[in-house]
Formats: sequence, structure tokens, C-alpha cells
Amino acid sequence: MRDYRPQARIAVSAIALCCAAACPAAALTGAVGSTAPTPPGGLHLEDALALALARNWELQSAGSDLAVARAAERTAREWPNPTASFSTSHVHLDGRSDATPLGDTYWTRGYDSVGQLGELIELGGKRGARRAVAGASTRAAAARLADARRTVVAGTVRAYAAAALATANAGIAEQSAAYLRDEARIAAIRLEAGDISRADRDQIEIAAARLELDAESARTAALGERLALEELLGLAHPTGDVVLADSLEALAEHAAVSSPPPAAGERADLVAARAELARATGELRLQRAARIPDPTLTVQAEHAPPDRPNSVGGSVALTVPFLGRNAGAIAGAETGREAAEREVRRVAAQVAADSAAARSAFAEAVARWRRYRDDLRPRSDAIRRAVSLAFERGGASLLDLLEAQRNDNDVRLEATRAANDVAVAAADLAAACSTFTPEASRP
Repeated sequence: MRDYRPQARIAVSAIALCCAAACPAAALTGAVGSTAPTPPGGLHLEDALALALARNWELQSAGSDLAVARAAERTAREWPNPTASFSTSHVHLDGRSDATPLGDTYWTRGYDSVGQLGELIELGGKRGARRAVAGASTRAAAARLADARRTVVAGTVRAYAAAALATANAGIAEQSAAYLRDEARIAAIRLEAGDISRADRDQIEIAAARLELDAESARTAALGERLALEELLGLAHPTGDVVLADSLEALAEHAAVSSPPPAAGERADLVAARAELARATGELRLQRAARIPDPTLTVQAEHAPPDRPNSVGGSVALTVPFLGRNAGAIAGAETGREAAEREVRRVAAQVAADSAAARSAFAEAVARWRRYRDDLRPRSDAIRRAVSLAFERGGASLLDLLEAQRNDNDVRLEATRAANDVAVAAADLAAACSTFTPEASRP
């Protein structure tokens, strides 16, 4: 199969989510097996896309469909093979001799030997229509392969970002638990001094324990997301051991300044729908042409000694359309063409809707993420620090401490989720605005 690493880098550039690779993508191509493809330094998104484009199961299936369509197109270009036959008759089985005055060998006996060569002649444009149908099927398969690549790229970014989000959530919960463990240590000192009650200290420890449980749950979720990513990468035995090299912050930073390439054509799914319409149109033309009988021209040579030792002849055979005019097949083809026309209109509307929705979602995600990054997150951290210091000095209540810690934890989780949304929205925008390139459809 063709090497897709250059296409992977193009895809990453389109969504502006590429990061500097820690090692060449070529070093990853031998990673299929029971272990995750983790190079030194971790798996970058660029490398994950290269692996997905080269090994994803759905893409391999779509590539096989294209190969089958090309084989069918090659078959449609071939001329019908002639038919040859040879027969011998007038052979007596009752003991009488078949010898003639010419002799008693096979060729001189009174047998009637006939050799025939026949060729089907297609009329009414059937051959052209059949080739048009096969060519349209090939174009549709190529467009479906390109569309599968489009969705696999977006899906890989989603899976990579989801795994990074789950990992980041686990880290945030662990960090928040560590903060509260420090507060519990200070609370123990204040308990000995009589400044707070044992219940206050226990509440801090319970809150820390809950955050530790949240971290464990997030780690389990991260494992599931890594397994889903490895499945997209086409690993035969996903283990969830892949290590991600790109953080959500890095992905969001690159995605926030990205913009999809200018449209230079139609999206692959719309190209596929139009190709299916062309195929349905060709099929209708073929079924209409089937009403015209195709003659079979036959020439023959006959050897029947002694009276007709050598003679030639010919014949024309065709189907007489008395009992049927192929009306059922034509009606079915007309219905298929109408359905293909509706599908083109539906996909065109879907493309326009996807593009508009993706642009809106991307703009909202970037604005929300920047607000969290530049405003809410720094202020929340400052408030947590201030309340923590005040609690240590007796100037803040336990309720104030827990509320500040909980709000800061929530803000950090939402900021991380916003970064994930930016990365995903950028991938969705690139997928919605992508255009079909015939050269990129070759496996």
C-alpha cells in the first residue's frame, strides 16, 4: 500500500494541530502488534495521523472497495469473448459402417463435423453505457475512500484529544487532592492548637479522598480513550499503553490560530454522491438500451463426406422482444436515478450545514478557551491561594477553603475541556471544509 505519511502531515497542517515530532514517522511503521506505537518522547498527533492513514481498518476496507471497482472498470472495457464450438453427428451406433468411398478414417467417414465461431455484437450504446457505469462506480469508490480519510483524520484528532483530556483530568484531580492533603496537614496542626474542630479536619481529608477517587476514575477513563485511539491507529492488539506527547494546551494553541484551506473543489462525500448519480444515469441508459436486441454473428465450417466434404455457412441469432421490453428493469433504474438525485441535494445541504456549524463551533470554542486561559483560571488560582493562606492564619473558615478549592478544581477542569473543544472544533472545521483531490484517493 502507498505511503501516507506525507498526506498525514498535510492533514495536520490543514487543521494546524501539528507538533514537532520526537522521531520520524517511519520509525513507527513497525509498531503493529501487541504493543502501542510509542516512540521515545511519546506519540505526537502528527505520528498518530500518519499511522491512522496507513493502517486504519476502515480505510483499508475502503481501499479494497476501490481496488474492486477498478477491476470492474477494467472488465467493462473488455470486448465480449467469441464463442467457439465443434460438433460431430451422424455417427451410427447400430454396427453399420460409416466408411465412404473416400476411406474409413475419422475424416473420411460419413460423419457430419461442424465447427462454429460466434461473436456477440452490442447495439444501442450498451458498451458505452456499461463503461460509463463502471467508471462512475470507480469515481464514487475513490471519493468514498477520500471521505473515509477525512472522517478518520477528524476521528483520530478527537480520540487523541479525548485521551489527552482524560489524562489531564486525572492530573487536575491529583493536584487538587494534593492541595487538600497539605491543608489537612495544616488543619492537624491547628487542631492540636485548638483553633479548629476534628470535624473540620475530617471534612478536608474526606474532600481530598474524594478527589483521589476522582483521579483514579479519570485514569481508568484515560485508559479507555487510549484503547480507542489505538484501535483507530489500526493496532492488532490495543493495550492502552500509548504515551501522548502533545498536551491539550499545545493542541489548542496551534488550533486557535488555524484556519481551513480555501475551498478548491467539492467535499469528498458530495463528489461520491455525484458519482453515484452518474452511475445511476448510466445504469438507466444501459437498461433502456437493453430493449434493443444484440445479434450474435456466427460463421461455421462443415465437413460431411462424401457429398459435402467441405462447406461454409453463417447465421445471425438475436432475442425477439415479443414478451418483454425490459420495463421492470427500466423502472427500477429510473427510481434509482431519482434517489441518487435526492442524495446529491441532501449531501450538498449537509456540506453547507456542516461548514456553517463547524465555523460557529470553532469560533465559540476559541473564545471560551481564551477566556478560561487568560481570565478565569488565573483569578481562580489566585483566589484559592489567598483563601488557603487566610485559612492557615485563621482568617478564613473551612467552608471558604473548601468552596475555593472546589471552584478552582472546576475551573481548571472546564479550562481543560475548553482546550479539548478547540482542538476538536478545529479538526471538525477542517473536515467540513476539506475538498476532494483525485490524486489523494489512490491507495
